[in-house]
Amino acid sequence: MSLLSLLGISPQISGLLVEATLETLHMTAVSGGIGTLLGLPLGVVLATSGRGELLQWVGFNRVAGLVVNATRSTPFIILVVAIIPFTRMIAGTSIGTTAAIVPLTVAAAPFIARVVENAIREVDQGLIEAAKAMGATPLQIVRKVLIPEAMPGIVAGLTLALVSLIGYSAMVGAVGGGGLGDLGIRYGYQRFMPDVMALVVLVLIILVQSVQTIGDYLARRVNKRLMS
Repeated sequence: MSLLSLLGISPQISGLLVEATLETLHMTAVSGGIGTLLGLPLGVVLATSGRGELLQWVGFNRVAGLVVNATRSTPFIILVVAIIPFTRMIAGTSIGTTAAIVPLTVAAAPFIARVVENAIREVDQGLIEAAKAMGATPLQIVRKVLIPEAMPGIVAGLTLALVSLIGYSAMVGAVGGGGLGDLGIRYGYQRFMPDVMALVVLVLIILVQSVQTIGDYLARRVNKRLMS
């Protein structure tokens, strides 16, 4: 007998809750992974391409900064609706978990880029100057100094991004995106089943707490100052 059965939850609701949780994990993991692949290099470039920076590329820096700011300034639920044609072009549909991954990724990538940019800007300038004095090229400084030194901040930022994505994935349930948000709206709100809504909230809290705990652990593991 499962824990949900012991709590008096019907097999039908138990099945829906498990399915919705898996959908939420799927949306969060895929959009977080793709968002990291896009946001990580973008954040590095944003941090190093400004005037007087290592990889000076002022024009790109300004355009990329504007795009990132515009995307981050748009409320997520409006972003989901506004890019429906783009979502259909990528996923072939605007409904379901696969379609929801598109706006989640669009929201995650610029967020992660800013997180990475901020983490890199906090690296001690003395380390960069020392690397320059030893003859390191700009790319070597980025690869061997900036990214390793910024890694604790990057990991902490990625954790924050995943936590935000869990919240966003629940939000896409309002527009047919599936997952826990969809279950909470269809059963908890529209069918007046407060116990289902409470279960959805409980599972979301557990997911967020689990991601935060793992992220904090990994951030401590990559922090050389704490390990020394």
